[in-house]
Amino acid sequence: MLCSNAVRLITKYDSRERFCFISLRSEAAAEFLNKSKAVISGGGTMMLITGDRNYIKSDAVLRILKYLDGLWPLFYVFIIVPRFIRDPVYDLVAKYRYKWFGPCVDCPDYRPCC
Repeated sequence: MLCSNAVRLITKYDSRERFCFISLRSEAAAEFLNKSKAVISGGGTMMLITGDRNYIKSDAVLRILKYLDGLWPLFYVFIIVPRFIRDPVYDLVAKYRYKWFGPCVDCPDYRPCC
């Protein structure tokens, strides 16, 4: 549920349509990750690929929020918090996401990348 809600939120506040989405469990994602040489361990991780740069976990979330409409870019201020503090918070939310946000549903195909 967290994944699908995150995709809906990003789509809603991304009026310039900068972002597209691929479920990490899909064949398309496997091919894309292979081409981009991105390394990601386990599921439940948000990833942002921009040009030749890859961002995961809290870096990805904050960089996405930076480019959304509305007040979302204000959260980018948390980039000053060191990653070794931010990522454990991200991991905690990822660990309990089903308990807190409900069961997993397939990530919606909003603006697929392929």
